[in-house]
Amino acid sequence: MKEIRMVDLKTQYEKIKTDIDTAIGEVIGSTAFIKGPQVKAFENELASYLNIKNVIGCGNGTDALQVSLMALGLQPGDEVITPDFTFIATIEVIALLGLVPKLVDVDKDTFNIHPDNIKKAITKKTRAIMPVHLFGQCSNMDEILAIAREHNLYVIEDTAQATGAVYHGNSGTNYKAGTMGHVGCTSFFPSKNLGCYGDGGAIFTNNDELAEKIRILINHGMKVRYYHDIIGVNSRLDTFQAAILKVKLAHLDEYNKARKAAADYYDKAFAHCGKIIIPARTGFSDHIFHQYTLRLKNTDRAKMQEYLSSKGIPTMIYYPVPLHRQKAFSYLGLKEDDFPVTVELCETVLSLPIHTELDQEQLEYITSHVIKFAEI
Repeated sequence: MKEIRMVDLKTQYEKIKTDIDTAIGEVIGSTAFIKGPQVKAFENELASYLNIKNVIGCGNGTDALQVSLMALGLQPGDEVITPDFTFIATIEVIALLGLVPKLVDVDKDTFNIHPDNIKKAITKKTRAIMPVHLFGQCSNMDEILAIAREHNLYVIEDTAQATGAVYHGNSGTNYKAGTMGHVGCTSFFPSKNLGCYGDGGAIFTNNDELAEKIRILINHGMKVRYYHDIIGVNSRLDTFQAAILKVKLAHLDEYNKARKAAADYYDKAFAHCGKIIIPARTGFSDHIFHQYTLRLKNTDRAKMQEYLSSKGIPTMIYYPVPLHRQKAFSYLGLKEDDFPVTVELCETVLSLPIHTELDQEQLEYITSHVIKFAEI
């Protein structure tokens, strides 16, 4: 059996090596390392895939979130509602811009922001909601968008872990993750479902005026070279990464299908194990399993990790510390009692290897040892 990895990018690369190497070679040959033609070509192909008017590449997923907030014109003191159970990037960019993060608890089953908690958090200063489509499954966007319309709020979707997931709207229309709010943001970090070979990100919107402002913001506030209309940042998608992403985009549905198949295997194997709660799948969203995250019951997580590691099975905890407990955000004065679900999740979740290259032998080996420990 080959080595088990949390993400096997090497084997994935070997399968598309010829196309990737050719794409990289073309960039080197052209020497158009910044804003080369591959950037626009990739943006156009991703826009077509997502069925959205505008895709703007940028330096990384965190920049995508920050630039989106800047483009929407939010001002210091404005409040942005986002979940407590997620990676720090969402709350980080809110704070960096002098905005006020309003953290709310999540749904225990889906791990995503709970609409009822959004409603409770809205004040006169609230300007935006930033849902995170965590682990590969969309938040309840019909409810979130209805709340936003009622209170005249912006919606910025963080779809870094769900690029390619499909949301089934109440209207009967299907949408790709990141295309329902005012803005969608994603990361192309190497381990993502659509990942490059370094840092990269993108912003999506159907609003042409907003898209134009975003393009100016990511390029030092310039529309015409050396004429700076607004204060911007330097956050362009590298031509090498765009060329790589253009190759990998053609395989994205295939990659997501492989992740779903591995998740199906896990689900079936753990279905009757009383100490394991498998990831919930909603009726309104596909799940493309950026992570396959269990909840453990009456099980010593640290000892399970130690046991699995001794058997050559890597695991990860996403996330061990709630955002409201992070030292950097102690100034917010948040109360522990306001986040019971997030606290419980941080103490019980465990993510297993999930990627495009898992084979039957590896899946059998992983599940047998997880069950063996759980049944001790």
